[in-house]
Amino acid sequence: MKRKVSPEEDDQTPRKKVAVDPNGSEIFRDGLFKQAAAYQEQYATSQPFKHGVIQDLFSPSLLRSVRSEIRQSLSFTPKETDIYRIHQSGDLANLDGLDDSSLKLLPSLLKLRDALYSPSFRDHLSSITGSGPLSGKKTDMAINVYTPGCHLLCHDDVIGSRRVSYILYLTDPDRPWQAEWGGALRLYPTVEHIGKEGQKIQVPSPDFSVSIPPAFNQLSFFAVQPGESFHDVEEVYPEESRTSEEGDEARVRTAISGWYHIPQKDEEGYVEGLEQSLAKKSSRTQLQVAGDQFDLPQDKIYKYGVVSDVSPSSKEKRSPRPESPKEESILSEADLDFLLKYLAPTYLTPDTLTSVSELFADQCSIYLETILSKDFATSLREFVIQEEAHALPSSTEGIEAASQWKVARPPHKQRFLFQQSGETASNRETVQSPIQDLLQNLIPSEAFRKWLQLATGFTIVSHNVLVRRFRRGLDYTLATGYSEDDSRLELVMALTPTSGWDEHESEPVIEASTKPEADQHKKSPTKDQATKENSMDKREGVGGYIAYMAGDDIDDDFGDDGNSDHGVQVPADLSTGARASGPSNPTGKRPKSDPAVYQAQTDDEDDGILISMPAGWNRLGLVLRDRGVMRFVKYVSRQAKGDRWDLFGEFGVIHDEDDDNDGEHKANDVEYNQEEDETEIGSSVDDSSDE
Repeated sequence: MKRKVSPEEDDQTPRKKVAVDPNGSEIFRDGLFKQAAAYQEQYATSQPFKHGVIQDLFSPSLLRSVRSEIRQSLSFTPKETDIYRIHQSGDLANLDGLDDSSLKLLPSLLKLRDALYSPSFRDHLSSITGSGPLSGKKTDMAINVYTPGCHLLCHDDVIGSRRVSYILYLTDPDRPWQAEWGGALRLYPTVEHIGKEGQKIQVPSPDFSVSIPPAFNQLSFFAVQPGESFHDVEEVYPEESRTSEEGDEARVRTAISGWYHIPQKDEEGYVEGLEQSLAKKSSRTQLQVAGDQFDLPQDKIYKYGVVSDVSPSSKEKRSPRPESPKEESILSEADLDFLLKYLAPTYLTPDTLTSVSELFADQCSIYLETILSKDFATSLREFVIQEEAHALPSSTEGIEAASQWKVARPPHKQRFLFQQSGETASNRETVQSPIQDLLQNLIPSEAFRKWLQLATGFTIVSHNVLVRRFRRGLDYTLATGYSEDDSRLELVMALTPTSGWDEHESEPVIEASTKPEADQHKKSPTKDQATKENSMDKREGVGGYIAYMAGDDIDDDFGDDGNSDHGVQVPADLSTGARASGPSNPTGKRPKSDPAVYQAQTDDEDDGILISMPAGWNRLGLVLRDRGVMRFVKYVSRQAKGDRWDLFGEFGVIHDEDDDNDGEHKANDVEYNQEEDETEIGSSVDDSSDE
């Protein structure tokens, strides 16, 4: 699916390609190359890492012609992963491969590309950054368009042979970009830590320190530095009141972005083996070497029946399996009295628990609607609404000093607010809040453990639980895999009272649906509708869904506007919250031919989604997560009506190895067997008796 930008009013007549004179006034601003010393000084003293900004780089008439050619002749593919949402052109390095008729439509764009990679400008940029020689043979650039809702999350651009990263803005010259529209390049400071083996590790702060708004004919650039050059692109925000004549039309952040690489073979400055050496310093490699020792939150794994927490290094230690797990899970009268405070009565009846267990055994995941009791849900909802009514400090330090919340970090992996089980409430909280009640009383209880065993058919041995708050316009988790051999039970209790997260509600399974068939599956826009000229102005979904996806077996050579760290592709229907679940795939493996980032998804391709769950209210999701399955929470747009809240838990379970077949897990602790099933994952059970 491609979208084309509407043409400018002043159509440009195609011209023949002309030879580039890098010092000529026709291309670069007069006197640009005489200012190298001033730019060098600016670059050397910049913070939080070395970067530069050059205003009015090119002749304005050239860039106006480039804008016109782009809008008339190029199409853009919408792309979304866990790390970004953008509209992107093809690689401009391939322009020379176009036929003559196509090249005649892009004379100014060709001239601009050749100027950016000309010897004189490469030498100029090299002298400013001190990066050493830059390749003119390996060009790497694309046009990225950010419309309202588009964003790019924190990363450091370190992949392969990249040496200098740059962004040349092509925003509307007649309607200057306003900082409050978003779209800024934001730079993150780092904090130096000493690793377990004595190595220095740079970890980015959760708060950016420098913001560079877009401006027409502005070049922003920096040397790519492993573990230092962390940055993101702020979400482009829509016009909230929708009262201005321009609306969102002016808020189109168009830019040419890319990288200068180290010299290639047969170029001056080429060093054999350097590219392979640099690959070892890539972001992905660094994360694997450094581990997670400086991440927050750290795992706090508690064994049921044991007061002290279990360290992450002892995850493999299992409690001895009870002789009779089914008898151990019988709920006593005292258990039922305790659970009735928190859970809806329907979910405590034997018939319902039997149905839930059978569904979970069959599909390894399930949704339970209206899970909380009426009184507890009411008090929890009032608490969340009151919390959101009070503005939090803007900085991590301020938030942690003034509230119970801590900020998850580092931002190239995750950012959200959290409270963790097992932590003692401070003096600021004189009365235990409903979320602390869930954390400290319900989840650690033997009664809840028994209920969870009855609902899933597993013997539950440990828990590691958070309450999370994803602030709109700020928070997310990027896709991470699961590397343990034993499957893990994961719980997501949706606690978001605001609306607008899901295009339609998921259908109940135990109770027959009363909705007409036409309402159960809303139609997505057709391809023709999506390619209308004004479709790039359409507002997309607000994110906030949690998704489980097949593992990623592809290589690290993709890009976007700083698209260094590859993401996992998000299908279009998932990005709008339209999908309640995905097709079953028990292996959790993604084929190596998966397009992942750059190829547009076609209707008959497996998009790798195993299960997804939009933000919502009073809904419980249970998922059995196998080795290799990736999980993320999509960035919450500032367009959302409120923050995204949930309780998220990881539970250790006991497996009976004798019942495993060819590595495929079977839920067998309480009589039920899982078989391979082609039905949708993510069944839901609706308790309509207790709203």
